[in-house]
Amino acid sequence: MTDTRTDTGAPSKSQQAYELIKQRIARNEYSPGYRLVLGRLARELNMSVVPVREAIRRLEAETLVTYEPNVGAHVSMVDDTQYRHSMQTLGMLEAAATALAAPLLTPEQIGSARHVNEQMIHGLEHFDPHSFTAQNQQFHAMLYGACPNPRLLELVRAEWTRLGNLRDSTFAFVPTRACESVQEHEQILQLIEQHAPLNDIEQATREHRGATLAAYLTARNDTTTSG
Repeated sequence: MTDTRTDTGAPSKSQQAYELIKQRIARNEYSPGYRLVLGRLARELNMSVVPVREAIRRLEAETLVTYEPNVGAHVSMVDDTQYRHSMQTLGMLEAAATALAAPLLTPEQIGSARHVNEQMIHGLEHFDPHSFTAQNQQFHAMLYGACPNPRLLELVRAEWTRLGNLRDSTFAFVPTRACESVQEHEQILQLIEQHAPLNDIEQATREHRGATLAAYLTARNDTTTSG
């Protein structure tokens, strides 16, 4: 196992390289297919090639990077099939967890979730897909987090992690979806506040996730067709 800390407790060179490269991938500075040239990265990060190579190997193990013999390493392409399966699974699990959590949410918790959604709305003017995606995850976690079924919560969080590993930000690819998304957030909050039937809350949450997936797949298909 690679050491991530030095004797002084500071992050090792390989850990620093790993975190910096992963951040750039998450921010789409290194987009799918981007070649990760060891020498160039080492110069950019002001370190030797060895820790950069170790960082690349860690990212490869997380499927964020793909290595091809005689070609080298590049940022992994998004697998539409994996993304679709994860989004479909998350849609069902998260919808059920949100519905079960709804009766347990306090007015203060609902207000906190609404505050996050309002921040997302304010961010639409100067849109940053990476920040929006992080706030979106925070919003949903505040709603399903009170779910009394720990096994269901575990499954929801596992799918969120899987989507994180796939790494692609839907809102970076389909920024117009962001405006619709925050409106749907408010609709879900209103259903919870009104003590709507749990089936209605579950359905609204599932449709919300499905609409995001549909927007992404439509845009991908349009891009492929035009290309």
